[in-house]
Amino acid sequence: KDAITSGLEGAWSGNPTAWTTQYLDNLFAFDWVTTQSPAGATQWIPADGQAADLVPDAADASQRYAPIMFTTDLALKFDPSYQEIAKRFQADPEAFQVAFAKAWYKLTHRDMGPGWRYRGDQVPAAELLWQDPIPAAEYPAITDPDVQALKTAIRDSAVSRADLVGTAWAAAASYRGTDKRGGPNGGRLRLAPQRDWPVNDPSILASVLSQLAAIQQTFNAANQPQQVSMADLIVLGGVVAVEDAADAAGCPVAVPFHPGRTDASQAQTDVTSFSVLEPTADAFRNYYDLDTDRSPVEAMVERASLLTLSVPEMTVLVGGMRVLGANSGKAEHGMFTDRLGVLSNDFFVNLLSMSTRWQKSAGQVGLYEGVDRATGQVKWTATPVDLIFGSHSELRAVAEVYAAQGGEQRFVDDFVSAWTRVMNLDRPPNMGEG
Repeated sequence: KDAITSGLEGAWSGNPTAWTTQYLDNLFAFDWVTTQSPAGATQWIPADGQAADLVPDAADASQRYAPIMFTTDLALKFDPSYQEIAKRFQADPEAFQVAFAKAWYKLTHRDMGPGWRYRGDQVPAAELLWQDPIPAAEYPAITDPDVQALKTAIRDSAVSRADLVGTAWAAAASYRGTDKRGGPNGGRLRLAPQRDWPVNDPSILASVLSQLAAIQQTFNAANQPQQVSMADLIVLGGVVAVEDAADAAGCPVAVPFHPGRTDASQAQTDVTSFSVLEPTADAFRNYYDLDTDRSPVEAMVERASLLTLSVPEMTVLVGGMRVLGANSGKAEHGMFTDRLGVLSNDFFVNLLSMSTRWQKSAGQVGLYEGVDRATGQVKWTATPVDLIFGSHSELRAVAEVYAAQGGEQRFVDDFVSAWTRVMNLDRPPNMGEG
């Protein structure tokens, strides 16, 4: 009697602790009129005093009341589309129970990601589309010699380092640690809707995927029963680009790679559901939709959080992506280097250099210009995301480590470590580092 409620008070059926169709039966059995709850909220009861003693009081069984409905409940009766569904469930209680069980299961499990993450003997065997199913491999995994042969084929192709990096990142950066969705496994970057997202540069992406598909076709035809998936090739393309860029910087490194990803089909991909993963901002590619209601820096922190990145990981990835030329739309903002495509620490060195004075751009809203103090000439352009690594105390402390003389190898090693982790966020933990 002393409970604090929302102001809407009552029950929908005479036996609310049992599974029945009485809610639907009552909805269609009575005409409903508005009334007010004890708190003054608008709700509905049967007209003409019908069913006045149907519902027992929650605390006192001797007290009984009429059932209630909310305005949202009545939509199921009067909206033609909802009415059709509600009538069908009322006429078929078994179908109603099965549909409810499936919906409840989805509601309580959809943040767990693909089905391989589930444990226990009560996990349904059925493949459910909302779990973003990824097919099991029906062929032997590629071996280390196969990987080396594929690397050579990628290097011999016409795809630039920037495009290989951008494609691999586009696949991996869709991952969300909140609900374990997205990531390169499944190869969904080649499917709708991801292939058409503006942040992924669809025309460039289509060209890269076409050339990787040609490599896949040639390899699979010549190496049966071994097969390579497009999902693996997309990630391997990033591996090749990062290794070559590090070698060009004088810091050779082997980027870990562990094959075994498989390719989902379009039929296994819910286009509407995947559309909510589309980034409105991706600071790692210096992409920002002006219609976004968050600042570029806030959007960067959110994206880094979704990718489960630490502050140093976020910092080193931004700096590395800039010098690799992986900006969306080929924009040059934040590319503080004269050696584009080389995995150098130039982003941090030039950002923090006292020879550069930063000012707002007079011609472009939201952009900044780096002016050479000696000549007065504009050397660089930047977004707020780029400059935050020089102005925020915690981020600047990390940036200074990478900008320091002798910090080149540490920068490369840390970039490779963070890059590899992002590429494998959507894989089982026993897949190892690569």
